[in-house]
Amino acid sequence: MLRRMTIRIFLTTLSISVFLLSMAGGSQAQEFKKILPIEAYDMLNAMPDTYLIDVRTQAEYQFVGHPFKAYLFPYMFFTTQFSKAEDNQGYQFSAKNKDFLTEIGKVFKKTDNLLIICREGVRSALAAKDLIEAGFKNVYHVTDGFEGALFPYSEDPNKNKYFRALAKRSNIEGFEHRRRYGWQWWGLPWTYDMDPKYIYPPDLQALPK
Repeated sequence: MLRRMTIRIFLTTLSISVFLLSMAGGSQAQEFKKILPIEAYDMLNAMPDTYLIDVRTQAEYQFVGHPFKAYLFPYMFFTTQFSKAEDNQGYQFSAKNKDFLTEIGKVFKKTDNLLIICREGVRSALAAKDLIEAGFKNVYHVTDGFEGALFPYSEDPNKNKYFRALAKRSNIEGFEHRRRYGWQWWGLPWTYDMDPKYIYPPDLQALPK
C-alpha cells in the first residue's frame, strides 16, 4: 500500500514537473522569422492580415523610394550630426524612435503578419526584435531590405571582410554600391508616391488643420 502511494506521488510530481517545463518553454519569447523580399511580396499577395512596414527614415522613404503599399514607421530618425569616422562617414541616426512600438500598436493587431523592411536589414532586425518582445506574434524580418547591402556582402563577418578586400583589389564593377540584393534587385514593385494612407501617423497629425 505504501509503495503504491509512493509511486502515485512520484508520477504526480513528474507530471507536474513536465507541465511546468512545457509552460516555461511556451512562455519564452518567440523569434522573428527571416525572409527574402520575394517571399515577403508573395505573402502580401497570398495571406490575409499581412502588412509591409518600412522602418527607414522619412527622407529615405520619400527620396529613395519605397515598396508599393509599404507603411512608414521610422525606427530611427536622421540627425544633423555628421561623423568623420572612416568606417561611418555621414549624417548619423538618432537613438531609437521612442514612439515606435506605441504607434505600431495603434494601427496593427498583435496577430497580424508584420513584414519589416529597411535599407539593408540592420534596422529591420532591431525593429523586429522589439516587436516580438512587445507581444506581436507574427513578425518577419526582410533580410536584404529595400536597396540591399553594399556589394559584395556575406553574413559571415570574416568572409565579408575578405570578399570586400578581394573586390577592392580587383577593381570589381559595383564595389560598394547597393542594389545587388534587396527588394529593388528582385524587380518588385516600388514607388515614390507619398500616399497619406501609408505615412507615419504622427507626421499627418502635425499638419495644420
